[in-house]
Amino acid sequence: MASDSKEVVKEFPFFKVYKDGRLEFLMPPVEKIPPSDDPDTGVRSNDVVISLDPPVSARIFLPRIPDPARKLPLLFYTHGGGFCTQSAFSRKYHDLVSTVAAEAGAIAVSVEYGLFPSRPIPACYDDSWAALRWVAGHAGGDGAEPWLNEHADFGRVFMGGESAGGNIPHTLAARVGSIGLPQGVRVVGIVLVHPFFGGTVDDQMWMHMCPTNGGLSDLRLKPAREDLARLGCEKVLVFVAEKDHLREAGIGCYEELKKSGWRGSAELVENVGEEHCFHLRDPKYEKAVELRDKIVSFIKHN
Repeated sequence: MASDSKEVVKEFPFFKVYKDGRLEFLMPPVEKIPPSDDPDTGVRSNDVVISLDPPVSARIFLPRIPDPARKLPLLFYTHGGGFCTQSAFSRKYHDLVSTVAAEAGAIAVSVEYGLFPSRPIPACYDDSWAALRWVAGHAGGDGAEPWLNEHADFGRVFMGGESAGGNIPHTLAARVGSIGLPQGVRVVGIVLVHPFFGGTVDDQMWMHMCPTNGGLSDLRLKPAREDLARLGCEKVLVFVAEKDHLREAGIGCYEELKKSGWRGSAELVENVGEEHCFHLRDPKYEKAVELRDKIVSFIKHN
């Protein structure tokens, strides 16, 4: 009926749901850019297909190689966007990951995972896990991607992301702790920038996008203490923004991790006076540079 097509039954930060099931997204479509070589930084990028069914791909960034005999740390990155928008191939994420790769001297893999509604949650977690396993499959030097075979130090793997993309590495680290990765692969640390966890107004949106959700106690929303205790990394760096509605959830995850008995070290950094993912809006802003420098230092000095 015509009235059903106009009646909104649910309204979330990223989209509206109409009575007839139609979705209306509140943000414009994301424009994607091709991989490229940056003559200023020397970073080269290349796209790879990890899986055709389900469709999973990634953009790999290779910085300048001053010493071909020296292996580089590896950053595995998952973009934000509320599990329903954005892309590893968008301008903002291409530029962010390329800059971190250049400044940290790290080879980076930025994952293009499935998004709601075409691929509801848990596709984002499962695709990212498949991508991480694919990356780890290069540890023996005989994988499909030459850049990873030749240049990646699999004893220095880092994972990171912001917002929704900050929730995903945490879930992956829990899987690493319980399932493991191939021999020779060591996840040193994870970086969670303004991460999404349960306990906010966004919970209902996440559950709508995840038909198989376990309610508000779902472990991806609210990690169990035993899962935190066996988190499969040695260091965790958490950023929260003072004016971010996700601030308390991020602090709560950090505090629960500290109480869990996990034997690693965790650090909490607050971006005073800032809003959610402010660093993506103006990469040259002084505090955005400070945030990025902290990530770079975390990679270079661990």
